[in-house]
Amino acid sequence: MASHAFGKSWWLVLLRGIFAILFGILAFVWPGLTLIALVTLYGLYAIADGAVALYAALAGGAPVSRWWLLFAGLLSLAIGIVTLVWPGITAIALLVCIAVWAVVRGVFEIVGALQLRKVIDNEWWLVGSGVLSVLFGVVMLMAPGAGAIALVWVIGAYSIAFGCLLVGLALRLRSVAAIPFR
Repeated sequence: MASHAFGKSWWLVLLRGIFAILFGILAFVWPGLTLIALVTLYGLYAIADGAVALYAALAGGAPVSRWWLLFAGLLSLAIGIVTLVWPGITAIALLVCIAVWAVVRGVFEIVGALQLRKVIDNEWWLVGSGVLSVLFGVVMLMAPGAGAIALVWVIGAYSIAFGCLLVGLALRLRSVAAIPFR
């Protein structure tokens, strides 16, 4: 009964799938534009978040200190404005943060594997993941612009695969909806 009811809206699932596929294709065709759009959305989010935080800090209410909320709101507004004024710098800064995180994490995974080698067998799996993380981070630091485009391509590939799965689900739901309910 529930599958029949869900099957009646199969076309909505199909639309979601088609939109995901189109977004993925556009990410491959215009990776730079896609990156700028994602950065712009983040900037708008940061400004909205900052405005809400400032309102909450200044609106009153319980007599507790809200300096931290005021600070967070101002910081979010500033980051949002910087993001919208200099989207290219924001994208590169984000990639640099991801790259540094990958290097630091990789080093800690290698150190952890070396410490665990007396306790577990096949610690080389952890060493391998650490080395891979370090290499990924170093490559990203060497070419953050190319890393940003590669990240957009990963998002595009995900969107296409996700969309194809939704289209498949929609077609399956359509066949369920076609079966008369008893």
